[in-house]
Amino acid sequence: MSAISISGLHKRYPRVHALDGIDLAVERGEFFGLLGPNGAGKSTLINIVAGLTRFDAGRVSVLGHDVVTDYRKARRLIGVVPQELTYDPFFNVREVLRIQSGYFGLHKNDAWIDELLAALMLTEKAGANMRALSGGMKRRVMIAQALVHRPEVVVLDEPTAGVDVELRKSLWAFIRRLHSEGHTIVLTTHYLEEAEALCNRIAILNRGRLVALDTKPALLARGIGRTRRVCVTTEQPLAGLPGALEQKVRRRDGHMVELQLDKGTDSVMAVLDALRAHGAVITDLNMEGADLEDVFVELTRGK
Repeated sequence: MSAISISGLHKRYPRVHALDGIDLAVERGEFFGLLGPNGAGKSTLINIVAGLTRFDAGRVSVLGHDVVTDYRKARRLIGVVPQELTYDPFFNVREVLRIQSGYFGLHKNDAWIDELLAALMLTEKAGANMRALSGGMKRRVMIAQALVHRPEVVVLDEPTAGVDVELRKSLWAFIRRLHSEGHTIVLTTHYLEEAEALCNRIAILNRGRLVALDTKPALLARGIGRTRRVCVTTEQPLAGLPGALEQKVRRRDGHMVELQLDKGTDSVMAVLDALRAHGAVITDLNMEGADLEDVFVELTRGK
């Protein structure tokens, strides 16, 4: 039985076909990535799975429970951390978690609440009003809210958006722990390096359609033989590049310039010769194959 099963899913708004025939399954125990550019339909899909948005056609179930006909059990089995920071300003952290527990009929849940507070480093803030918390602390409380009823499936919609590096690391350590304990994790993120580091299997949405669904190695293999990234370090920073090379610049950083080359048409030796002819003294060279970002851009650039 899949953790999340979606078949023939359609969702239309007056001017947008937000989801156009989505078919996918997230298996139990997976760390699953759901990627796509802004407006691709990711949040709409998550809201449908969570029972917050109606859909026009198709079927969606959580651990075999239909999100429409068996919505009580489906919602009991899933916890969603939304992208937006939403909170009740009239309660402190512990009160918020107790109220959230009550929505699921859990009236003696303090032991688990204490464990969540400790795991998310919120123990010292348990009595603090939500208004007094920083953005990062509010994000932790929202994760605790999503987990307070011990759901088997956890959906994280941009959980590290706008948080600092230290908090991001602590959040991922906690989420890895959840995954190791058997929870199914579904992650949406614009930080593709996070998805590449964490997810076993990845789906990519674009304009409401599923354009890729595969394991991480299989997705990365799509870039092999097509593109390569060449990082060139020069003795002096380059003010500019020869015309054709300027179009291939992916990143500049002082003495280093990173180029995106097509293996079929771009010769590395020709690129180096052009740089030398331009007056560059090359001190270092590094070449790499495609990464998840390359695959993502290729699939979503809107051919």
